[in-house]
Amino acid sequence: MSTSPTVRPITPDDAGEVLTIQRAAFASEALIYGDPDMPPLTQTLEELRAELVENLGCVAVSGHRIVGAVRARVADDLLLIGRLAIAPDQQGEGLGTLLLGAVEQRGREAGATEAELFTGGLSEANQRLYEREGYHRTEETADGEIFYRKPLA
Repeated sequence: MSTSPTVRPITPDDAGEVLTIQRAAFASEALIYGDPDMPPLTQTLEELRAELVENLGCVAVSGHRIVGAVRARVADDLLLIGRLAIAPDQQGEGLGTLLLGAVEQRGREAGATEAELFTGGLSEANQRLYEREGYHRTEETADGEIFYRKPLA
């Protein structure tokens, strides 16, 4: 990356760009799983905009372009992290780590003591990222989803 990206809170005004990145990032996941109808690919702009009204997520911005996004919300003292998406041309540049750290900090500030996220059993790059960032596997569902948790203390 030519300039180092900045991270800021996600807003409903980001919905269009975030949806574009989400679809581009999850297209490779759809190929891995043979599922073109996975929720990140079928979510509508209106659904995403509504989801972002109260969200602790963050976006990474390089220049004037959003290059990554993650969503999160707090339920009791648990930070639920979802839809980490990095623009395909920016993957492998550390943006996943940057966004996870930022959203974990927002979760701590909102009172969360633990973070949870999940990925598919075939998503090896995601699994490596989460384990490298201190997440530990807590559950594997019958349909192959792997849940991870990390203390935020």
